[in-house]
Amino acid sequence: MYQQDTIAAISTALGEGAIGIVRLSGDQAVEFANQVFKGKDLTQVPSHTIHYGHILSPLNHQIIDESMVSVMRGPRSFTREDIVEINCHGGIIAVQRVLEALLYVGARLAEPGEFTKRAFLNGRIDLSQAEAIMDLIHAKTAKAMDASLNQLQGSLSTKIRNLRQKMLETLAQVEVTIDYPEYDGVEELSLDQLNQMAQEVSQEIRLIMQQANQGKLFREGIKTAIIGRPNVGKSSLLNRLTGEDKAIVTEIEGTTRDTIEEYVNVRGVPLKLIDTAGIRQTDEVVEKIGVQKSRKVMEEADLVILLLNQAEELTDVDRELLDFTQGQERLVILNKQDLPSRLKTEDLSQWLNPDQVLTTSMLDEAGLDQLEQQIEARFFAGKLQTADLNYLLNTRHTQLLQQAILALDEVQKACEMGLPVDLIQIDFTRAWDLLGEITGDSVQDELLTKLFSQFCLGK
Repeated sequence: MYQQDTIAAISTALGEGAIGIVRLSGDQAVEFANQVFKGKDLTQVPSHTIHYGHILSPLNHQIIDESMVSVMRGPRSFTREDIVEINCHGGIIAVQRVLEALLYVGARLAEPGEFTKRAFLNGRIDLSQAEAIMDLIHAKTAKAMDASLNQLQGSLSTKIRNLRQKMLETLAQVEVTIDYPEYDGVEELSLDQLNQMAQEVSQEIRLIMQQANQGKLFREGIKTAIIGRPNVGKSSLLNRLTGEDKAIVTEIEGTTRDTIEEYVNVRGVPLKLIDTAGIRQTDEVVEKIGVQKSRKVMEEADLVILLLNQAEELTDVDRELLDFTQGQERLVILNKQDLPSRLKTEDLSQWLNPDQVLTTSMLDEAGLDQLEQQIEARFFAGKLQTADLNYLLNTRHTQLLQQAILALDEVQKACEMGLPVDLIQIDFTRAWDLLGEITGDSVQDELLTKLFSQFCLGK
């Protein structure tokens, strides 16, 4: 078991709240907690029990706070070390004073993600499960949370380990073929068999990667730019989708000077909404900068929602935006249906089919259901919607899987060329190692340090 000094950190978000938790992990966790706890002798209590008492200052023995202290002895704990969690009143001062008391008696302040890192190093979880914890913390929808929970329970790890086991059995046969070519009774591994195994593993990896894009959308949200001329209802749409007055809405053109970003959950689909400055010709310096940023956001968006004012005829700016977003994933909306119409869906036939145009009224909140249906259908219909989303692939996973596929492609090419088995084995072993980096079965210390540094303090 990985052993080091005893660490401590605040595990709940700083700020006002009902409860704050300070966590310790290590061989001396119970001893350090007992030195500042007035109540039962924590060194004598059974594991997985909770006890009422007070936390005392080690300097003057004055009461810092009331507390409930949980004792969980290893290996039946998250880190497989002794863990103590001190539940005190929420608030910045209370939890900080408790933490300071523990640091004074000998605990060390934990680094970001160090509790999870210890769980990994002690064999409690693998690397993909550790990353699932971070995804679980940052989940923005119920679907993303469910996928993170499945990955935490080992859904991705099981798939990867099954693949590696198949490859290991093949590698073992290769070694026998290489080391004992003259040994009677050993069935040599033919190039056809090695080629077939490379094809099977490569195909299974590609099936895993089908979820990569969907996982990215669930993790980061669909980057959605709301664009249009000034005063067509962009900020009103943002406010309706978020259910809050996030953006200032007035009849004055140019009210929105900068981009406004907000996450929203639309039928389980996370949207990263970006309300852009109204695009028009302007000499006002600040507004001009906002228009430039709006154009950049349009180029980088996964989805563009283009609002047009149906109470007015098409303008040159409208036409420019329709041209600019041609070929992008977009939804075109005719807004302000509560006003007399001067713009028809047929007027947009040059750019899209009339049945692709949505009509809304931000004043009456009409058409928002249809908008949400369209967003869901665009990104999670058909193959994506029926995919078994049991895990979220991050960039590291995707890169490793892509490299493994390339290595297996080299194996297949070498087999077709009839190269010696011992040469082909090199690329096959490389693919096996790359898959091991996903679960942490083969990983470098520098990578671990980088990964766990992205965790919040106390996790």
